[in-house]
Amino acid sequence: MKFKYQAKTKEGEDQVGVVEAPNKEAASAILLSHNLFVLSIESAGKTGWFTRLGGYFGGVKRKDKVIFFRQLSTLLEARIPLSAALRNLQKQTASPALREAISEIAEDIDTGLSFSQALERRGGIFPDFYVAMVRASETTGRLDEVVGFLADYTEKEDVMVGKTISALTYPGLIVGMFLLVSFILVAFVFPQIKPVFEQSSVELPIFTKILLGAGGFLGAWWPLVLIGVVFVGLMGIDYVRSPEGRAVFDDAKVRLPFINRIYLPLILSRFSYTTSLLLRGGIPVAQALEIVSHVVSNALYEELLHEVSEAVRSGETMSQAITRYPEYFPPLVPQMLAVGEASGQLSQIFARIATFYDREADDVINNIVNLLQPILIAGIGLLVGLLFASILMPLYQLTSSFA
Repeated sequence: MKFKYQAKTKEGEDQVGVVEAPNKEAASAILLSHNLFVLSIESAGKTGWFTRLGGYFGGVKRKDKVIFFRQLSTLLEARIPLSAALRNLQKQTASPALREAISEIAEDIDTGLSFSQALERRGGIFPDFYVAMVRASETTGRLDEVVGFLADYTEKEDVMVGKTISALTYPGLIVGMFLLVSFILVAFVFPQIKPVFEQSSVELPIFTKILLGAGGFLGAWWPLVLIGVVFVGLMGIDYVRSPEGRAVFDDAKVRLPFINRIYLPLILSRFSYTTSLLLRGGIPVAQALEIVSHVVSNALYEELLHEVSEAVRSGETMSQAITRYPEYFPPLVPQMLAVGEASGQLSQIFARIATFYDREADDVINNIVNLLQPILIAGIGLLVGLLFASILMPLYQLTSSFA
């Protein structure tokens, strides 16, 4: 078995890695034999889909995380030590899950772990993006600024999700009722009508034939169909959360025409803000790009930024290297970066790019949310009409033949 560990060397340096051993005790003995003081050790085996699915429930609300990051930023700006700030926030936090997480994070920091390492161990509460941003701030010494950014980011996400849920609640109820009624009609009602059509000479429309055939199948096998749908859904979730599935999903978010209108501004804003932060902290451009590649939380951009970093190390400017990827970096980005490189104000230019795409993302999401409701209602109305027309038209023809 493989075990992930966090330890300290004799010199007091943090060390994180993986050790292979038959059990946890043997893994600890191996680390001790290498003069390492073990801080934590846990299995590195793959987590099953059921365990990962459980992470969706009983979590921490976004509003609680907004309050936590906002208050932590204020305390850090007041020059209160991180561990003491966390202890204070633990007493004020209303969420039991977040309160327990803050207590564990404070204990980890007291044992010598960094803030990002402590957050990483609570991945069910703090996503990879949060961990990567905090890790970047630890490089620059701007932890209070990044914590404030995470509060703004989480608050904006909470407002947008709330607005989306509010706009889609009514259409969602209509869609749910439509699916339920359609299932009952197709699986149980239409098969009762099928013998009437078979005994008549009425020519059925193709869509009616499809519905009657599907109704016969669902009426006989609907329990297995339901189990199959649930199983496929769970397997799909498991695949998307795997490294291969994440890469495929990340690529789709960039390439699909409708989705990339939302996703590209979001990821460009995240990329630009983090790069600006690192450059203001005195990090060289190539190294900053390497760090940012792990912050964007997209496998495709991670590879692209690594290639841009290598190009910068070989002597190219960032604007020239990014120009080679017009599908992923719109022309505005290299043009503005060229101005920043010429004026020596690259970090300020990145901040302006982040602000521009942040506003664009807000506008696009607001427009889409406003359009979704009428589009869904119109689509459901069309499907309802088609569903009933497929049965009512043959019935009308049948009654007309008897008249």
